[in-house]
Amino acid sequence: MLEWISALSTASSGGNVKSGFEEFKETISSTLMSGQFWAEALFVLFKIVLVLLIARIIIVVSDKTIQHLIKDREESRLKIDPRRTRTIGKLIRNIITYAINFIAILLILSQLNINLAPLLAGAGIVGLAIGFGAQSLVKDVITGFFIIFEDQFAVGDVIQVNQFKGTVEEIGLRVTKIRSWTGEVHILPNGSITEVTNFSVHNTLAVIDVTVAFEADVQKAMDLMKQTVDRVHLESEEIVKPPEVLGVQALGATGVVLRVIAECKPNQHIGIGRKLNLEIKRAFDEAGIEIAYPRMVTYHRQEAKGGA
Repeated sequence: MLEWISALSTASSGGNVKSGFEEFKETISSTLMSGQFWAEALFVLFKIVLVLLIARIIIVVSDKTIQHLIKDREESRLKIDPRRTRTIGKLIRNIITYAINFIAILLILSQLNINLAPLLAGAGIVGLAIGFGAQSLVKDVITGFFIIFEDQFAVGDVIQVNQFKGTVEEIGLRVTKIRSWTGEVHILPNGSITEVTNFSVHNTLAVIDVTVAFEADVQKAMDLMKQTVDRVHLESEEIVKPPEVLGVQALGATGVVLRVIAECKPNQHIGIGRKLNLEIKRAFDEAGIEIAYPRMVTYHRQEAKGGA
């Protein structure tokens, strides 16, 4: 390669351009016909392929090792949140993959006789300039790292960030994707996430208020509600504790308000509330207990007729 460059510079310098070009062609031809050139080229190619193969093997082995460690952690007797182990495991795999690929690229460049010192120095200067010019990007990356490391939320959790509420689709070092229940996907820079409400960490509470008419037997209604919610608890795995009939919550304008509470698995209280409302309504209909509804009673006043 150096011989080609020297011959090309000689051809482009003063003097006979034609003879210089002929000399350049002869240099290329002699080099390509040289067995030493092809031996060195094949040896360099072999080393590049070997570097890529070793890098791939290291990535695969490290990935299998991390998956094995995560599985052991999940099956151990220690109470470790599997969400946290999976999230951190994915982050570690990405870091290892990036690091191995970067080292492999440096080794390949060194095999091509490229001086890495100026390249690394230039990359450091460029990185410093980018760091000053992209402070928001650096903020997003740092915030994303702490979100993953501190396990503030994980993929599959239902969270609310500002006015956005939905299921976490993806957590990256720069952005977080949230899918709302109507299907929209909100992409939020991690640096803009200042307050997060996570609905998937602890159990939730379903609160059901049922209003019965003033004429109904309140005690009979409460006993029937207790039987109904206990039956639903036995049929549903989402209810973690037996529901409680708290009793009379309020005396409303149209009837007596009875309240039931049920502790459910995270983010399951809405569906359980609908199911309990349906079953209580069916039970009241079968027992003849009337659900309160707005009504109007009209009194007709009759004037007394006086006679003379």
